[in-house]
Amino acid sequence: MDDTQAGEPTSEDALGVSESLALIDAERRHVQRRVHADPTLLFALWGVAWLVGFGAAYLAYGRDRVIPGWLGVAIPAVLIAVALIVSIGYSIAVGRGVSGPSRTVTAMYGWSWTLGFGCLAVMNSALIRRGLTSDEAAMLWSASALLLVGVLYLAGGMVWQDRAQYGMGTWTLLCAAGAVFAGVPGNFLVQALAGGGGFLILAGYHRFARPASQRHLA
Repeated sequence: MDDTQAGEPTSEDALGVSESLALIDAERRHVQRRVHADPTLLFALWGVAWLVGFGAAYLAYGRDRVIPGWLGVAIPAVLIAVALIVSIGYSIAVGRGVSGPSRTVTAMYGWSWTLGFGCLAVMNSALIRRGLTSDEAAMLWSASALLLVGVLYLAGGMVWQDRAQYGMGTWTLLCAAGAVFAGVPGNFLVQALAGGGGFLILAGYHRFARPASQRHLA
């Protein structure tokens, strides 16, 4: 009785097993790349938004303004809106690698940004109408918006076990708290240099200094 009749694996069987293992490994790497996105773009985008946006707000504040006052409002508003849209897309992309209840979680998390900022705008507008000064209004908008962003990033990092998002949320909360103590217009400078600079440093680390084995996306 030969080896085939004895039930022993042949070379064709071994080749089939190898191919199956290779396919499984390729699929694992594909899912890993989708679930663990590279945060370099996200850090860089928020870094530019904070540095340029709040820098413009600082330069446009007060009687000794360097640029027109309307630019101090328009530039950060546009940059932060773009950063928010990209952030929501990033969170959806991270959650897309899994199925089942996670799809619902992703949708709910995306709507949390819209609902949170919608309610924040209504609340802040109502408080300002009660007689806040321009300095108090500036502090309210910047601090409350950054607080909300920080909390949402903490939630996203917790849900998807994403340290990049969680670290981003932590840094945002620290900058928001520190900016309040700086007053106006010092708060804009703190947010531009500490917030924007911190995010750009993190982007540089993830792009150049982080071990290649930890870079999930090329």
